[in-house]
Amino acid sequence: MPATRPLPRLDRENRDFWTGGELDELRIARCADCAGFVHPPRPVCRHCLSENVAPYAVSGEGVIDSFTINYQAWHPAMEVPYVIARVALDDAPGVILTTNIVDCAVEDVTIGDRVRVVFEQQDDVYIPLFQRCT
Repeated sequence: MPATRPLPRLDRENRDFWTGGELDELRIARCADCAGFVHPPRPVCRHCLSENVAPYAVSGEGVIDSFTINYQAWHPAMEVPYVIARVALDDAPGVILTTNIVDCAVEDVTIGDRVRVVFEQQDDVYIPLFQRCT
């Protein structure tokens, strides 16, 4: 089956974010000097400009701070409708991921829902998606 999502080009900075799901880990770049999180991943901390940045496994839990429902099938294999959401991660202050909410009806999603990461593997990439906590 063809990929239904465009896959990122893996590089030195983003590889841990996109492949951490193989170990069931959501990895966000974190500065070892100031403990600030850097996303999207970059080689230099956006808070203190340190180059001491490395991937850090976070819990993968968070809250939906906004969302929209998409009804346009951008690829023949995509099922619509689906939810595109912004998820604020609990233990990575300032990091908000744009993602999809999966495994529930689109009409059941609300702002403030608690969510946890799940991964969809395509080739060597593990796409972080989120499902509502029960």
